[in-house]
Amino acid sequence: MVNSKHIFISLSMDHVMSMQSKMPAEEDVRTALRSVIDPEVGLNIVDLGLIYGVEISDNKLHVDLTMTTPACPMGEMILDNARQALAALLPAGAEIELNLVWEPPWGPDKMGEHARKYFGWG
Repeated sequence: MVNSKHIFISLSMDHVMSMQSKMPAEEDVRTALRSVIDPEVGLNIVDLGLIYGVEISDNKLHVDLTMTTPACPMGEMILDNARQALAALLPAGAEIELNLVWEPPWGPDKMGEHARKYFGWG
């Protein structure tokens, strides 16, 4: 009799190992960044529209992101959490570059549909 739970775990570990052997796709990066929550509003930084751009090269992941305001008291924590979420996706030795930008300024128009509904705006 085959233990299906063991097979599932083995397949899952193979999938994780293969993800870490190459650079991730942009959608994988955005999925990882959805785990990063802006604690002041309780939503992830992707749905809030804080991610302005993702560039992936052979050994470098570059992300342009912003905060809801330059005075955001949680900015450093959000950057640290983003770096941790992205590090789990990358192969050993790959570089993460988080570029905090202020232009264009963030506004509610940058939010995704989920965030607008969360605030009752959509």
